[in-house]
Parts: sequence; C-alpha cells; structure tokens
Amino acid sequence: MVDATAPDAAPGHSGLAAPDFSTLGFGVPDPTDIAAVTELLGRTPKGSFEVLLRSEDGTPMVIGNLPLLEDGTPMPTRYWLVDKKLNRRIGQLEATGGVRQAEEAVDASVLAAAHETYAAERDALIPESWMGPRPFGGVGGTRRGVKCLHTHYAWFLVGGEDPVGSWVAEQLELDSRPTPQRVVSAAESSATTNEPILKEDGENE
Repeated sequence: MVDATAPDAAPGHSGLAAPDFSTLGFGVPDPTDIAAVTELLGRTPKGSFEVLLRSEDGTPMVIGNLPLLEDGTPMPTRYWLVDKKLNRRIGQLEATGGVRQAEEAVDASVLAAAHETYAAERDALIPESWMGPRPFGGVGGTRRGVKCLHTHYAWFLVGGEDPVGSWVAEQLELDSRPTPQRVVSAAESSATTNEPILKEDGENE
C-alpha cells in the first residue's frame, strides 16, 4: 500500500466538528506546503497536517496528520510518507513480498509494543472532552502485524522506534536515521523533537 493514495481516514464521519487543535501548536498549513503535498499525493489533503521531514531542497517527505478531520472523521495514520521516490521504492519492496518478510524478520513482541506506542502518541493529541469516534489500531491503523511498510518507515524517519521501519531502511540500504536539524510546531507533542533533513543522493534518498 502506497501512502500517496492511502491510507485515508476511516470511512464515514461523526457529524461532529473536530476539536480545536491550535492549543497544541497546530495551525493552518503554509499554502506552499499545501500545494506541494497536493502535488505529491495527486489530490488535496483531506485534513490538517504539519510537515515533519523535508528533503534538502525543502520538499515535504513526511507529514504529520491530526487524529481527526474537520468533520470529526478519525484519521488513524499519524505519520505519512509523501516522498514519491521513497514511496515507489518501498512499493517495489512490498511487491516482492516485503510485508511478509518484515513480519518474519522482526520480533513480534517488539512490533506489538511499537503499535501501542504509536497509538498512544496519536491518541494523546485528542482532547479528553472529545466524545466522537476515535482512531483505531497502531501503525497504519492495524493492531498487530504489518499492514503497510510506508507507514512504518514514515514513523521511523521522524524518530519512531519502529522495527519494521528500521528493517525497511536496511533493505533499501538507506541511512538508519536522518540527522536532526530543526523542529516544526506540534511534532514535539508526539515524541518528535527535531525536524530531520534527509539528503538526496541519486536513488539513495
């Protein structure tokens, strides 16, 4: 599954307006970033987001989604890979059995703990007063196993202790972690303290 087209928010909506996330540091995305992410996704983003990781030229690579859309629809995927080249390469890895290989390669208990941490980081952004539906599952909206290598790698790139993301980096022979450079807004509220910048070097981006 490629993040450029999926995952989206959970189907249906609550009929309730999402809570105000501005107190957490989330504001209206910069129009330049909205345009860039729209081009990368091939459609307009369905909810608010923040850019957590950029390439050396400033192009968004990983975005952070709010856990709820404007109409209250749950968004289970907090970290979303939008870089086209990485999405394509990881898609090729999935096409050759990468999801199954990743599940076999990583420790199941470590993966389960990663899902729990991911869900806790995402759900911590939802105000206690919210009475509508909530996102479900961990990485990629699944409670166990591996659903999508892209979502695991996206979280790994912004500092997540994700064994599948680490495995993907090894398979693609990429640097295990970009060098932290600077922070973007509310990423700090979900364990990201710096905004890494990943240098591009031909196909080794």
